[in-house]
Amino acid sequence: MKTTYCVGMTDFELVKDYQKGDIEALNILIQRHKKRIFTSIIILVKDQYLAEDIFQETFVKVIDSLKSNVYKEEGKFLPWVMRISHNLCIDYFRKIKRKPVIVDSEGNDILESIGFLDKNVEDILIREQNILTLKQLIKLLPDEQREVLVLRHYAELSFKEIAEMTGVSINTALGRMRYALINLRKMIEEQKLQLF
Repeated sequence: MKTTYCVGMTDFELVKDYQKGDIEALNILIQRHKKRIFTSIIILVKDQYLAEDIFQETFVKVIDSLKSNVYKEEGKFLPWVMRISHNLCIDYFRKIKRKPVIVDSEGNDILESIGFLDKNVEDILIREQNILTLKQLIKLLPDEQREVLVLRHYAELSFKEIAEMTGVSINTALGRMRYALINLRKMIEEQKLQLF
């Protein structure tokens, strides 16, 4: 089935046309939103080639979801695609298992400056266990708090970038970070852990 496309067609109409077999409808959707989606990915990963890979992976997931009629958010195509790309970026950071880097005002890694400079075997083992424990505690945080913490410390985004990526105000992003840190401290105290 072939439809004549006009600029005024909504995303919802284009999705329906694509689901009926019209490939051009998907091309129009991609072109319409390509810049915004790609920009949001590159802000997160800060690497052109990786951003291109994640962009392609995003649309593979979009196509699979549209073909299997999983997409149900009528009129909300762009936020849906942005959420898919955002989740793929988060998955990337989880996959590479980067340790959190928290820097002070001079740009020094706080973990390194509070006693992790000795490289004997015992210190290395303790450090690895502390990082593992911290990661397990982070997984216990509410989704919104964990998301901000991961984006700030693993993806190294500013609070402005986090706010834009998650669709909230900067104050909300800051508040979620504050509560994430409060909750982490509370879990550490409750479990009587000594991370450092």
